[in-house]
Parts: sequence; structure tokens; C-alpha cells
Amino acid sequence: MIDLRSDTVTRPSDAMRDAARDAAVGDDVYRDDPTVNDLERRAADVVGCESALFVPTGTMGNQIAAYVHADPGSEVLVDGEAHMVRWEVGGLARGAGLQTRTVDAGDRAAFTPEQVHESCHEADLHRPGTGLVALENTHNARGGVAVPVDHVRAVAGAADDHNVPVHLDGARLFNACVALGVDAEEMVAPVDSVLFCLSKGLGAPVGSILAGRESFVDEARRVRKLLGGGMRQVGMIAAPGLLALENRGRLATDHENAARLAEGLDAVDGLSVPTPETNIVVADVSGTGLDPEGFVDRVAAHDVACGPFGDRTVRFCTHLDVDRSDVETAVDRVETALGSLE
Repeated sequence: MIDLRSDTVTRPSDAMRDAARDAAVGDDVYRDDPTVNDLERRAADVVGCESALFVPTGTMGNQIAAYVHADPGSEVLVDGEAHMVRWEVGGLARGAGLQTRTVDAGDRAAFTPEQVHESCHEADLHRPGTGLVALENTHNARGGVAVPVDHVRAVAGAADDHNVPVHLDGARLFNACVALGVDAEEMVAPVDSVLFCLSKGLGAPVGSILAGRESFVDEARRVRKLLGGGMRQVGMIAAPGLLALENRGRLATDHENAARLAEGLDAVDGLSVPTPETNIVVADVSGTGLDPEGFVDRVAAHDVACGPFGDRTVRFCTHLDVDRSDVETAVDRVETALGSLE
């Protein structure tokens, strides 16, 4: 099976497994796990932040950020297609006691400053105030779009005019940076906090990083404990994360493979596939006569795994366990699968 469902399906390398086995450990709740401490320092340096916190998942990291930045009852200004809205089980409302004011960020996946000014407001007798602006880069639901740093900077500047903090859900932050040729520190500089995953394209088996000012991370650590994320001898999963940080540069290979995959699939009768910006390939399958679920089942029978991604589309995602040969084989298998419809 060539598994292109997500870049979360990567398997830890032998070096990561060795690092996990040999990691120096301690009780992280007491702050004495040396491997975790090393990972947090290194991660903070990579994104140019004062401090960082190792969390089990990206969803937890995003929810912690919302807890820390915004008072219960206030609003989070966020794209209606954002991961924090679509795929975090209503955590903003159920956990942090926040409500969302969704704004259409459009195909380019970024608000305009004008949208921020129109949507941000102070609390009064009748209305909750805006407590947080949340961005996503790359934007998963919009096809892995990489939001340029000047857009991030413009949104953050507009939010600052209203004294509203900005959180960046950068689960695939380094994909955006590689695609745009921008250093991560530059991308993160305009915002107040950032979340990035170690367990997607970087290849770690588990874990994400939440980073920001030292005071923010101090409070985030407390909220992590509240949410059940206080971990003990966690150096065993932090050690692969240190190696994952060294995989940032190789994401360009995933992007190249995604472009090849899109080109190959677009040549298959019934498929329409735009050129991707990063490692996410979105294919319109309506021309095949199949719905997304039916398409997924048919190609799975030919040992290619992908996932439904809308009423007409499916998603393929390249990653470090997929090479150029796998991409070419996947295209051939999809063509064979659809050819059998005739």
C-alpha cells in the first residue's frame, strides 16, 4: 500500500528509534527531563521565540494557546475552514469557553487587514470582545496553501491596533517556509504564539511544539497540566523530536513529489488536479462518476490510500516515506483503478 492519506502516517526512522531507546529522561512535570528541556530550547531557537513547550498533539497546543490568550466568553476571529474550527471537536467552546467569529479567508487562506478591523471589537454591555485572532499556515483545508509572511505581518499589525493577540497554527509551518523561501523566525516574528507539529512532514512519531514569550509559555505549561498533558519520563518521545527538527530542509522533496503526483493525476481521465504549493494534492474526482468515498475505496483496492476532502475532492499527501518511484507507481495504480470503470 502506498499511503498518501496524510503526512502523519510517517514511521520513525531507525535513528529516531535508537534515540528514543537511549534518551536521558526525568520527570518533566518537575522540569527535570533533560531531553525535553533540550528539545524545548532548540525548538524555541528555530522559530525565534523566547520559550517553547512540548505538547502531545497540535490540537492540544492550539487549545492551550486559546486558553492562555483569550478570556472565557470572548471571541476568536478565525477562518471558517481553519483546523481549529473544523477538526478540533469544538474545543474552543467546550474547553476554553470561547466562541468563534468566522471570516472567509478565501483561496489565499489569509484575512485582509480590513477584515480584521471590521470584525474586531471591544466588549460592551451586550457583546463579547475579540480575544484572539488565529491564522493557519500552511492551510490544510484550502489545499496546503502557504500564506506569505507579508500577509501574516499585515494581519498581526491590524490585530495589534485592537490590542488583540495573534496565534499561528503552523502545524505545517516549515512546509510554508520552504515553499516561500522564508526563515521560520521571520514567519513567526509578527505573531504572539505559534504551534508546529513534529509528527507530520518532520517524521517524529508523536509531539508538537507551542512557542512564544516566556510568560506565555509559563502559563501554557499550567494549562497543559489542566488538560492532562503533564507528562513524566517523556524524553523517550522528545528525542525523536530533536532529530525531526533536522528534517526541515528535506520538505522541498515532498513538495517536488507532490507536484509530480498532481501532474500525473491530472493526466488521468476524469481527474482535475491543480498544481499544489506544498505537499497536499487535492483532486476533483467528479469527472470519474464516483463520489469521494467511492473513489477512495476503488483506489484502495489497488493499494493506494488517500482520503475524502469534500463533496467533489480527495486529498493525497506526500511525505518522507514516499519517494519519486512511489509517486509514479501511485499514478499508474490510480489510472488502472479508474480504467476498470469502463
